[in-house]
Amino acid sequence: MLSEQSAATVRATLPAVGAALGTITERFYAGLFAAHPELLRDLFNRGNQASGTQRQALAGSVAAFATHLLDRPEQRPDAMLRRIAHKHASLGVTPEQYGIVHEHLFAAISEVLGDAVTPEVAAAWDEVYWLMANALIAVERRLREERGGHTWRSWEVVERVAETDDVATFRLRPADGGPVRDFLAGQYVSVRVALVDGARQIRQYSLSGAPGPGLRQISVKRVREAGAPDGEVSNHLHARVRVGDLLELSEPYGDLVLDGGPDTPLLLASAGIGVTPMAAMLAHLADSGHRGPVTVVHADRSPAGHALRDDHQAYAAKLPDVAVHLWYEQDAPSGTHSGLVDLTGMTLAPGTRAYLCGPLPFMRAVRTQLLAKGVAPADIHYEVFGPDLWLGAEA
Repeated sequence: MLSEQSAATVRATLPAVGAALGTITERFYAGLFAAHPELLRDLFNRGNQASGTQRQALAGSVAAFATHLLDRPEQRPDAMLRRIAHKHASLGVTPEQYGIVHEHLFAAISEVLGDAVTPEVAAAWDEVYWLMANALIAVERRLREERGGHTWRSWEVVERVAETDDVATFRLRPADGGPVRDFLAGQYVSVRVALVDGARQIRQYSLSGAPGPGLRQISVKRVREAGAPDGEVSNHLHARVRVGDLLELSEPYGDLVLDGGPDTPLLLASAGIGVTPMAAMLAHLADSGHRGPVTVVHADRSPAGHALRDDHQAYAAKLPDVAVHLWYEQDAPSGTHSGLVDLTGMTLAPGTRAYLCGPLPFMRAVRTQLLAKGVAPADIHYEVFGPDLWLGAEA
C-alpha cells in the first residue's frame, strides 16, 4: 500500500494528473519510441499506436490503479493486474523494460506538468508506479515459470478453413514435433509474424478449439474498418499464410477461464469475433460433462458473418441443460432475434457466472443488464481484444 505521506500527495494531485494523462501518455510514447524504435517495430501494436487506443489504455490503467490504492489501500486490484500480466507475459515483456517505461513516463510527466511536479509529488507518483510495476513483474514471472519460460515456438499450419468472408481458422502443430502444453478454454496465444517492412509484429488470438493434445487452433478476423488502420497482422495472415507455412506462437495465457464445478450455472455472451473463446469453452463443457444450466448469448451482424456458427451451436447442443439465444442485426432467421441483445425476458439461475467477449459497447450493455438481474459484479468476467479501455471496471 502507499505510504501515508504519498497517499495524501497522490489524493491531492490525482485530479490534475488524471486530467493531463492523455497528453502525458502521448509525450511518453513519443519519447519512448524515439529512444527505442525497436519497441514500436517489434513489441507494441503499431495499429493501436496510430489510433491512440494504447495511450487511452495506459492512462486508464494508471488512473485506475492510483484510485484503487486510495479508496481500498488494504486490497490490491488483482483482477486488473492479472489481466495486464497475462498479456505482458504472452508478449515477452521483461522486468528491465519497466525501468525504461519509468524513465520516459516520468520525463513526460515533468514535461507536461512542469513546476507542479515538486520532489514530493514526483516521489509519491514514483511510489504508485513501482507498486504497480513490481506487482506486475512478480505475477508475470510466476506465469512464465509455470510455462517453462517465455519462448517463441514455430508451428506449422496444417489446415486453413474459411469460416466467413473475413474470418479464417488456422490449425497448427509444433514444427519440432514436440509435446503440446495443455491450456484452459478461453485462453489465447501471441502470434508473431515478420511483415514485409522487416517489423516483427505480435497479436493475441484466442484458441478457438477445445483443449486437446497435439494441435492449436486460432480463428482470425481480417480487420478492415472505415476510419481506422487495417490490421497489419490479420491481413498478413489472410493474404499470405497457407498450409505448410510456419508461425511463431507463445504459450497460452489469459485469465478469462471457466471457474466452478460441473453444476455451476454459466452464461457465455459474445458478439462478432468474440465468439472464439466461447466456442472453446462450450467445447470443453461438452467434453467434460458439464451438468449445470448454460445460457449461450451471441450477437452478430448476420448469420453469414457468424464465425464458427456450426461449432458454436453443435457444442451447445451436446449440453444437457442449455438455452441458446442468437441476435442478428440483419437477416435474422426463424428462432433467433432481430436487433441488439436484450436479456429482459431471460431467466438466469441463482449464482450464475457470466463470461463476456466482444466489442466494449456490447459488453457494457450486457454487464448492465446482468447486474440488473442480480448477477454479482464479481461473477461477471470479460476479455478485451486489443488495449483494455475498460480497466478498473471490476477492479
